[in-house]
Amino acid sequence: MPLVQRDSEENLNSPTPFPAALLASTFPQGGRAVVIGASGGIGSAVEAVLTGSGAFAEVIGLSRSTDPGLDLTDEASITAAAEQIGSGPPLRLVFVASGLLHDGAMQPEKALRQLDPVHMARALAVNAIGPALLLKHVVPLLPRTGRSVIAFLSARVGSIGDNSLGGWISYRAAKAALNQIVRTAAIEVARTRPEAVIVALHPGTVDTGLSQPFARSGLDVRPPNDAADELLNVVAGLTPVENGGFFDYRGRPIPW
Repeated sequence: MPLVQRDSEENLNSPTPFPAALLASTFPQGGRAVVIGASGGIGSAVEAVLTGSGAFAEVIGLSRSTDPGLDLTDEASITAAAEQIGSGPPLRLVFVASGLLHDGAMQPEKALRQLDPVHMARALAVNAIGPALLLKHVVPLLPRTGRSVIAFLSARVGSIGDNSLGGWISYRAAKAALNQIVRTAAIEVARTRPEAVIVALHPGTVDTGLSQPFARSGLDVRPPNDAADELLNVVAGLTPVENGGFFDYRGRPIPW
């Protein structure tokens, strides 16, 4: 497989190479890259790496605070953003870094008794329904020939097979739903765009507002810049063989 593979603990701890050359060599020249959630820690770092790589003719960052704004809970804003990114250079990469784990009023559940239907609906709206609507409007913009990638930030806690701790029910369910949406969309896209790849990626624990309250001692907490390099290395190595897959930031498959 072309994904980043390392065979020992020594290699696992070695620095990840800067992905600029890999991106430039695996994407057709003259294309456009779009980062959704560009105002967040990982999204802003990914946008910076893509801009500096020179692999794309244009890099666009979108979020609720950009003009036009893109709010995953508002399909009209997704439609407007699609109209913008659909004109100009061919769309070659869409990196979706948006997600919701907690905010001032919403925290991940530790037990069933803490379930709140409003909070659960919001988690699903941001983490699953919004990305599905994004696919609805963005997939038609992908070129029918040549390599293109849509990568969604998912989370290992969305894996059903890897769940041994329980808790975080709404977030786990929403990310599991996202993974199914990615898998299903990938199957459909392959019929008309055989070189396109749609995947879910686990970024690990990154020093961002989403992870900070839960970054326990002993976890490998990485700065956003490092996470962006690692994730884009995985993106650079994706082929149609990996279409519809779920991978961590080192390119290793994660069980559904």
